Amino acid sequence: MPPPSPAPPPAPAKNVFLLLPDAQGRVGAVTVTNAGGVRTLDTAGQATRVRDAQSAPTVPQVLGQAEIEGLFGAALITEPVPPMHFNLYFEADSTALTAASRDDIPRILDAIRERSSADTSVTGHTDTLGDPKRNFELGLRRAMAIGSLLAAAGVDPGLLDIGSHGETNLLVPTPDGAAEPRNRRVEVTVR
Repeated sequence: MPPPSPAPPPAPAKNVFLLLPDAQGRVGAVTVTNAGGVRTLDTAGQATRVRDAQSAPTVPQVLGQAEIEGLFGAALITEPVPPMHFNLYFEADSTALTAASRDDIPRILDAIRERSSADTSVTGHTDTLGDPKRNFELGLRRAMAIGSLLAAAGVDPGLLDIGSHGETNLLVPTPDGAAEPRNRRVEVTVR
């Protein structure tokens, strides 16, 4: 009688969940849940594997860069480049940039050119001084002023999405009627 066959090895995990930091290096958390259990990943490079819907996710382990590239290299190569964000600040009740923000215009132009951007948003904001309707219009004038600067430097105006949030979407929360220089801005997002 032949010896019994060894038991087959367990099926490999079908799914691997990996937590990576965002473009700024920040790490959040993700919870992997199925009928077999729950695991939380909260460290950069941490992964858990799931064999099937009934088996608990494995104990999380931090993977080395070589293993991450081996498992996810093809996907990571195709990952889109994250957008770049710029805040340009303005003098009070004006479309005049502050001196420091004027110095940022070349960086924005470089980002648009390096990325061959076909989608750049330019959104104007104000502080909460004054009437909301007037602030919306001021935010739009600020965004249009930046759009004109970019167009004068060779950016196709058709690739710019220009808008205003006025006094909504404050960078620094303030009560109504508050002067806050950091809210007087145009946000430029280069994709």
